[in-house]
Amino acid sequence: MADRTGPLKIAALGDLHVKEDVPASYRDLFGEISREADVLVLAGDLTDLGLPREAEILAEDLRACAIPVVGVLGNHDYESDAQEEVCRILRQAGVRLLDGQSVEIEGVGFVGVKGFVGGFGRFTLGSFGEPAIKALVAESVREAMRLENAMRQVASRRALVVLHYAPIAETVAGEPPEIFPFLGSSRLAEIIDRFEVSAVVHGHAHRGAYEGRTPGGAPVYNVARHIPKPNGRPYAILEI
Repeated sequence: MADRTGPLKIAALGDLHVKEDVPASYRDLFGEISREADVLVLAGDLTDLGLPREAEILAEDLRACAIPVVGVLGNHDYESDAQEEVCRILRQAGVRLLDGQSVEIEGVGFVGVKGFVGGFGRFTLGSFGEPAIKALVAESVREAMRLENAMRQVASRRALVVLHYAPIAETVAGEPPEIFPFLGSSRLAEIIDRFEVSAVVHGHAHRGAYEGRTPGGAPVYNVARHIPKPNGRPYAILEI
């Protein structure tokens, strides 16, 4: 789509945790977001147990959304080993689910991966010791490399990175320090800082902080539904 002359207004929201047996609906919220923003971004944990029925419930609610929807999966969406079916259902509902890809909407490149664990800064877990540790670190590195490959596809001067796991420790502050290594990885921030990025959004850390920056200065926003936002709503509004 062509570049617009003004900024794109993006609503970002993570950790919906749609459940099969809880009669909660996001229909009204999606309708509100359609009036407030140009694009909706979903930052993972769209379902609670990764069940196809949960994805179907979300797909029904998304009918109230009249704007483009971009998203990534989170760890909860993998719980039942049905992530491919979850993806199929949501894509049929019009969600542009990103898993190492990018998509351009009105001059803004949206780049998405789930991300993975590994820790932050000098406490980042290294590939040493048991095969299980090496496998975990290899997965963390693999997600970072998939993010890099997706970033290289972006032609626009404006780019939004969509993650589930955090790329910095600043936006998970408020969670117990003991679980920081399981909330994200600095490897993601290292990749982000190699490119020109307008903003980064993630979820996962329900008790984290709303805003931070990568070491290179890219703004990062924790948009988990549980995090207080400046607008007082469950979703953040970003202009890019």
